[in-house]
Amino acid sequence: MASPKYIDRSIGSVIARTVMYIVLSVVSILSLIPIVWVFLSSFKTNEEILNSGLSLPSNWSLDGYANAFRISPIQTFYLNSIFISVTSTLLNIFLIGMAAYVIARFNFKFKNVLVMLFAVTLMLPMTALIQPVYMVINAIKMQNTRSGLILVYIALGLPTTFFVMRGYFLNLPKSVEEASYIDGGGFFYTFIRIVLPMARPGMATAAVMQFINAWNEFLYALVLTTSQEIRTLPIALNYFKSQFSFNYTAMFAAVVVIIIPSVTAYVLLQEQVVGSLVAGAVKG
Repeated sequence: MASPKYIDRSIGSVIARTVMYIVLSVVSILSLIPIVWVFLSSFKTNEEILNSGLSLPSNWSLDGYANAFRISPIQTFYLNSIFISVTSTLLNIFLIGMAAYVIARFNFKFKNVLVMLFAVTLMLPMTALIQPVYMVINAIKMQNTRSGLILVYIALGLPTTFFVMRGYFLNLPKSVEEASYIDGGGFFYTFIRIVLPMARPGMATAAVMQFINAWNEFLYALVLTTSQEIRTLPIALNYFKSQFSFNYTAMFAAVVVIIIPSVTAYVLLQEQVVGSLVAGAVKG
């Protein structure tokens, strides 16, 4: 027969789990309601949106998506966002990942100072960097260019990628790398052929976070670009807001088109993202 103390502990555990699941369910529902509402509204007419915002569409129509592409050149902004986000993500992961590997594996002078500097950059608000970033980009003649935005996004994602990758590198066994060096493998060979394949979960985490930030970034894209040929999707939606103002169906359709890539990337890689963040938090 179970002791009263064991029974009380079991009851407490059940109550704690129940409360946790209730809280998580409420938070999940509250988070999904706006997304579901926007998705359903993209298939409605303006009249349905204004009269019955929470109801299902009476007639599921793709006119909103057709109008969104007709009203504005979303396909151009979409290609810009894909190119800028993917390129900045790949360069960010490779370059900053290499720096994180060196700091995680080797001891050198001022190593702790560098880590502290990276940590300080996490506390800097993005708005405080607008003027110096604009001055630098303007001085090197990269304003209103895709390469300028790519460079800025690589820099903005530097601290997050660094700590995610560094935390994961610290958990990798050194024996495999040492064996590669003994066999004659150089630094780049060991890093690319040995370390990076073992660090795929950490790379996936940093890549998803960098891609989402670059895809959704609005402020710097607004300040550093002026032409439609260069601007990305978040700016496009704001830029054509006046044309969307009386066509809510098209506006909601454009919003759905914009958020699909970032949501899909996170859903497909969410297990690796959560696992890598936990691993990095343990030792990073």
